[in-house]
Amino acid sequence: MLDHDLTNACWRKSSYSGGEEQNACLEVADGVPGVVPVRDSKLAAGPVLLIGPVAWARFVGSVTGQN
Repeated sequence: MLDHDLTNACWRKSSYSGGEEQNACLEVADGVPGVVPVRDSKLAAGPVLLIGPVAWARFVGSVTGQN
């Protein structure tokens, strides 16, 4: 397994996140070569999923109806 340094990762939430549940979101970090890091915004210090870029593109396409 490859190690990825996420110390300085810039995490972002969807622009659709808001309201009272704004902390119940997924966050994604950009700029990490070869993977898309994803975490639960409520557990910022918790585990991070490292998803391949093709799988991430398919996921995003399926939830946005662009698949």
